[in-house]
Amino acid sequence: MTCSPEVLKGVPLFSLLDDDEIAVLAAQVELKIFQPRERIYKTGDTRGQAYVMISGKVRVTAVDDDQQEVIVDEPGEGDFFGFASMIEQTPHRTSAIALEETTCIEVSRDDIATLLQRKPHAGMDLLTTLARQFHSAQALIQMRVTRNPNELIEAEATTGEHVADDVARFGGSWTFIIAFGVVMIIYTAINIALRNNAWDPYPFILLNLFLSMLAAIQAPVIMMSQNRQDTKDRLRGELDYDVNRRAASDIQGLARKLNLLDEKIDDVSGLLREKGIR
Repeated sequence: MTCSPEVLKGVPLFSLLDDDEIAVLAAQVELKIFQPRERIYKTGDTRGQAYVMISGKVRVTAVDDDQQEVIVDEPGEGDFFGFASMIEQTPHRTSAIALEETTCIEVSRDDIATLLQRKPHAGMDLLTTLARQFHSAQALIQMRVTRNPNELIEAEATTGEHVADDVARFGGSWTFIIAFGVVMIIYTAINIALRNNAWDPYPFILLNLFLSMLAAIQAPVIMMSQNRQDTKDRLRGELDYDVNRRAASDIQGLARKLNLLDEKIDDVSGLLREKGIR
């Protein structure tokens, strides 16, 4: 199906091209419509086409070293996929399948070559757009891969929060319990020994005042530290949830493939029965 210039103008990849360049490219590329569950290309495909999403939903997957299918991308409207293999003229390293009725612009290396031959300046426009998307993807990868969530929390913590953690850590240790017990024993022993000259005789009212003040200060500090710990636990829980969700998605994908395989076997069995082969 022929692609109109108006469709190309709405694609971010071609947003910097002028009207003449858009017209040249529109005469080269094609508009493809894929039905649900239709494979757009598969791993090892050497046809050399790339695609720009116009509407619908596509899932791009790859198989890792453990022979597990991994979702590489789910491009949105205006996104492109398969361009690296198209430009390098190498077999596709991923597979793409339409999850629903999907409309894409099919672009080949020859289409880009024709555009550059007729409109050489269009090359810089394409490279500029590709560079922007590459930098955005690179920044996202660096943020998600190189940054440890716990390290990020620690880096953003204030001095007061660090102090609260230290106080809670020391207040909940045997060192504090033993030291506190020793100080209280020495304090009470000295006041008992001094008898009438004691500065805080029994029932140690001044000591009770100090203990009340210590408890009044220590309790909210420990609660501050506990709140930070709750934040860390919630973050770990969210990360575990993401991992479990991906695992569940992989299992569901495997179940879908098994169901499709079972349906195909049933179809083949039906054809064999129709032909009288048992």
